[in-house]
Amino acid sequence: MKQIFLTHAKYLQDKDKKIVALLDTLSNEYREKDRGGYYKSLSELFRHIAGAQGIFLGVLQSSLPADYKAKSLSLPDAKTLPEGVLTETQWKEIKTFSEKAGQALVDILNSLSDGDLKIQTKWFTGDMVPLSFVLSQLLVHTVHHQGAISQILDEMKIDNDFTAISARFL
Repeated sequence: MKQIFLTHAKYLQDKDKKIVALLDTLSNEYREKDRGGYYKSLSELFRHIAGAQGIFLGVLQSSLPADYKAKSLSLPDAKTLPEGVLTETQWKEIKTFSEKAGQALVDILNSLSDGDLKIQTKWFTGDMVPLSFVLSQLLVHTVHHQGAISQILDEMKIDNDFTAISARFL
């Protein structure tokens, strides 16, 4: 199971890099334009993806026993991310955060065993769930919002392949 999660984490990293590369071709004003969705702009939607990854990573890491290698990994802090309409400098901060979060997820997964995915942790509702559930929700959440970015770009008539299934990242 660990290998499946690791493959998905690398896939998400690849998609995030492609999304960033495409969004970087847009002017800051165009990227920040309110598109009418809950997260308004493309960059705010991407910020939400990155921030949620940071939050999920914190849940994963805090659930591990003290002697685990992943316990000492430096994680990006979602509380440091800027909100609202972004400047070009703030957009760069989001991109850097996303890169760090994507790599941290891969690093955490590399340090875990299949058995570790059964470790119980407290979910946001207070329920106890296995780490595999936290990981699955992180993956589903990220893919969902990557798809929303793709849909917005489609509506804007901007070619993208974020929902295409690719194995090149392997």
